[in-house]
Amino acid sequence: QVQLVESGGGLVQAGGSLRLSCAASGRTFSIYTMGWFRQAPGKERDFVAAISWRADSTYYADSVKGRFTISRDNAKNTVYLQLNSLKPDDTGVYYCAQQIQGLSGVTITPDAWYWGQGTQVTVSS
Repeated sequence: QVQLVESGGGLVQAGGSLRLSCAASGRTFSIYTMGWFRQAPGKERDFVAAISWRADSTYYADSVKGRFTISRDNAKNTVYLQLNSLKPDDTGVYYCAQQIQGLSGVTITPDAWYWGQGTQVTVSS
């Protein structure tokens, strides 16, 4: 059974930084693409970033390019999301995700992923 446990969320002022972590368990971490999605109040869950299982490719939503960085440590079964230059629009629940199919390219459709329980990020202006 896949388990994804996020940590690192919190309250930060605009312009600040946070680092989110996600510890994965339940199956072989290194063969699955990992990602982060977020959901703002009253809105749908949106793609934020993904990193391929080989860690040789990363993908970002246009709104976070140049500010957020996704990385993974296969030895620790952990994926990270570094959030810099935060804006109030970045506020939401951030969900760690593991792609259901292994050894495959990135797909950002929500039904292709397993989800964590989410961690709240609040950016004050």
